[in-house]
Amino acid sequence: MDCATTFNQFIPTQILFGRNQLSKLHEQNLPGKKALLVISRGKSARANGYLDRTQQQLLLAGVESVVFDKVESNPTKSTVMEGGRAAREHACDFIVALGGGSCIDAAKAIAVMATNDGDFWDYVATGTGKGKKVNSDPLPIVAITTTAGTGSEADPGAVISNEETQEKTGFRHPLLFPRLAVVDPELMRTVPPFMTACQGFDALFHSVEGYVSNGVNLMSDMYAITAIRNIGRYLARAVKNGDDMEARERVAFGNTLSSTVMCVGRCTSEHALEHAMSAFHPGLPHGAGLILISKAYYTHLIRRHVCDDRFIAMAEALGMENARDPMDFITALENLQKACCVDQLKMSDYGIRPEEFAGMTKNARATAVYLFSCDRIALTDEDCTAIYEASFA
Repeated sequence: MDCATTFNQFIPTQILFGRNQLSKLHEQNLPGKKALLVISRGKSARANGYLDRTQQQLLLAGVESVVFDKVESNPTKSTVMEGGRAAREHACDFIVALGGGSCIDAAKAIAVMATNDGDFWDYVATGTGKGKKVNSDPLPIVAITTTAGTGSEADPGAVISNEETQEKTGFRHPLLFPRLAVVDPELMRTVPPFMTACQGFDALFHSVEGYVSNGVNLMSDMYAITAIRNIGRYLARAVKNGDDMEARERVAFGNTLSSTVMCVGRCTSEHALEHAMSAFHPGLPHGAGLILISKAYYTHLIRRHVCDDRFIAMAEALGMENARDPMDFITALENLQKACCVDQLKMSDYGIRPEEFAGMTKNARATAVYLFSCDRIALTDEDCTAIYEASFA
């Protein structure tokens, strides 16, 4: 399968990238005068001073803000609904998301429910969603990311969990591209080593999936292989020393590129399989779930000779300069996981049981059928269950 020479690129987000860029927020043309400021229900945004700094920047820009601090690590539909009500009650005219991908994803869904009636799942097109059209424009969004993982600060998608139905799925709308994204590696300095690794692997797999999907093109290839190289060469350094700002910056750069890959190219069923895992077990970090299934997933593709040359190229990008065999990619992936101290993760650590695998397979296909359609070879239900089984410990 050759790389397509045609592509469709629409990425309207203004990105302020680099150290100390948060201090320039007040100089930007912000899309409103009263913001719902969305943060997680954890303590990091307050404890590290990021919330105070953001509020000060908004004040300098003449913007009022109301804090909504309810977002979980896997944001839920009920939290989205509560956030939408808060935005309406306080007459907010835009959303500011301050945090990682969970906060930004939640903010996007909140932006929809701030201006549209009904239940958020009415607008979800897969699983038990009703696929209803979004009739009113979502509120505009400003995204200030404090992690390097999901790339949600510069794409139009959000992943939300329905705790009532154990579904976790993506939702996309062209007006959910943030108007402005601040990617300031200084805000990532305090991310703990384990979460730095999980987030970095999430970003890595966005590009790996994009590089082996059936939607590869000249533009997605350029972004993907550059992202793989930057994350592969610098993630372990960021994990070992959070104050290594060169490493933080390069991983953040790779994450931003991976976000573009998702806009120009496609992710694959690896993400669908993980979404089912963390839908069943919300305490599982998304990046950790991807790490758990990654070796079995990509070994399955390599054994089917899906795109041998591309796996060799990715092995080289990850640092194996003399890569000659597609399985060298698995070796390079194992080496990176060891260097980041995540090679000993186990499904059982998060309460995942083998008897759940068939249900997870069914859930993954029902909630993310599009991702399965992006695979170069079709994965059967038996293939998916076998990948889970090979990953179990």
